[in-house]
Amino acid sequence: MNLSEIQALDEKYYMNTFGKRTPVAFERGEGIHLWATDGKKYTDFFAGIAVNVLGHSHPDIVKAVQDQAGKMLHCSNLYYIESQAELAQIICENSCADKVFFANSGAEANEGAIKLARIYFKKKGQSEKTDFICLNKSFHGRTLTTATATGQPKYNKPFTPLTPGFTHVNINDFEALEAAVTDKTCAIMLEPVQGESGVYPLDPDYAKKVRQLCDEKGILLIFDEVQTGIGRTGCLFGYERLGVEPDIFTLAKALGGGVPIGAVCAKDAIATGFEPGDHGSTFGGNPLACSAGLAVMRRVLIDNIVEKVGEVSTYMMEKLEALKKSTGKISEIRNAGHMYGIVLASETAGVVRGKLFEKGWLVGSVGTNVLRVLPPLIIENKDVDDFMEVLNETLIELV
Repeated sequence: MNLSEIQALDEKYYMNTFGKRTPVAFERGEGIHLWATDGKKYTDFFAGIAVNVLGHSHPDIVKAVQDQAGKMLHCSNLYYIESQAELAQIICENSCADKVFFANSGAEANEGAIKLARIYFKKKGQSEKTDFICLNKSFHGRTLTTATATGQPKYNKPFTPLTPGFTHVNINDFEALEAAVTDKTCAIMLEPVQGESGVYPLDPDYAKKVRQLCDEKGILLIFDEVQTGIGRTGCLFGYERLGVEPDIFTLAKALGGGVPIGAVCAKDAIATGFEPGDHGSTFGGNPLACSAGLAVMRRVLIDNIVEKVGEVSTYMMEKLEALKKSTGKISEIRNAGHMYGIVLASETAGVVRGKLFEKGWLVGSVGTNVLRVLPPLIIENKDVDDFMEVLNETLIELV
């Protein structure tokens, strides 16, 4: 089908949750590039919203999925699953977690983390500890509870009444967070970098104070690593750049390299909160998704992707700072590894994103003045140079 035929079907049969989408449909991808139904080639600097860390159609992921699909797509969690056990092992051996539970998405993983925190205290005889402190501008998912945890009214206000027990404070304001703690506080839930709202990193000193507060007050620390996990920030996991370890952290997005999967990762003592029957999933941890996850984790570790992210992101920041100085069209650059929030001096983010799309480049935007750039972790300096050339050209075209 051509684009207009796809658009007509979408408009007639698909629930209108995305509005008028960017007018393109892709039929194949390879590396950092995508090809549309009309044959036009695009460079993907958004990576499926931080999903395609190894680019598109990476041969290891393709082979793992093809091989597994040829054997067995689904197996109930009533039985043992080899790739599930192996993926749990590789995550635990390379993180602070001791146990893993697999879900199907980031929202499901965060929902599982919230459930685990509550039931952990109930089983300790502290059933009064039910409440959570989260951050304004955060994003934790679109289930009713994870939307409640999300610190952006546009995502939860339409669905009131919300899940009770959630309080929000500003990022990096330790005094406000400390003041929000009560005897009912069960966990503090943070993103190492707030991505969806425009790339706001946690300050390491703030994170250390939060960890100390949790230890002193008997509160669990949950890190939502749905977007920061698997190398995105220049560390394998975002908590590493902060110098603190959470009690629970969640993964999704990059973990499957494009195949839906989520994970709740916890230290041993906390993981005991879940006993048989307390939590589960029909599809979570299925052989196909876990085979994809294994391929991603192995390739990220073998190729030293984390080190590569550090090197190339340093180069890209140098180029962005130079562009900021030369054009006067950029007021701020927020960054953590290959997460970039390019704050424009005028409210033209949508226009710039649209012009970049016309030139064959895919990026995101937040609000009216922030470009959100999340390239695949495999980009080289040459790819950065190409992006800078087209971004510079686009900014100069602005009136």
